[in-house]
Amino acid sequence: MSRIGNKPITVPEGVEIKIDGNHISVKGPKGTLEREIHKNISLEMNGNEIKVMRKDDEPANRSLHGLTRTLINNMIIGVTHEYSKELQINGVGYRVQKQGNNLNLTLGYSHPVIFEAPQGITFDVPNPNTIIVKGIDKELVGQTAAEIRTKRPPEVYRGKGIKYADEVIRRKEGKTGK
Repeated sequence: MSRIGNKPITVPEGVEIKIDGNHISVKGPKGTLEREIHKNISLEMNGNEIKVMRKDDEPANRSLHGLTRTLINNMIIGVTHEYSKELQINGVGYRVQKQGNNLNLTLGYSHPVIFEAPQGITFDVPNPNTIIVKGIDKELVGQTAAEIRTKRPPEVYRGKGIKYADEVIRRKEGKTGK
C-alpha cells in the first residue's frame, strides 16, 4: 500500500494539465513542463484532482507508483513557483561573476571556469560569493547546482570550495592536531 502514491494531487488555479495516454503536459504561469509516464502507471483526472494508479502489485510497479505521483506534483509546483538552490563559494580569491546567461567562476585555477546555463535555468549572483540557481524543473535545478559544485568541491581541511548554502562541512584536523 503506497501512502504517497494513493494521495490525490490537487491542481491549483491557473494550471492546465493535458493527459494523453502516457504523456502528461503541465502548463502554468511560469512555463510548461512535459513528461512521459511509465506504461504500467495510469492517470485519472477528476475535476481539479489527479489520481495516480498502478497496474498491479509487482515490486517495480509499486516503486513507480509513489515516484510518478511525486514527479507530477513537482511539475505542478514548478510551473506555479520556481525552484531554487543556493551555492556559496568559500576561499581567498574565489568569486563568481555573471556574464549574460553564463557564470565566470574564479576558483584558484590558472584559468577562469565558464559555466553555461542549460535551457530553462537562470542564475542570480547577489554577491561575488553566492550563486542562486533558478528554474521550473526541480530535477534540472538540482543537477545544475551539483555540476557547479563539482568545479571545486569543498575541501575538508580549510573549507575552501563551492558548497550548498545548507550544507555543513565536517572539518578535519591537520597534522598538528595530534
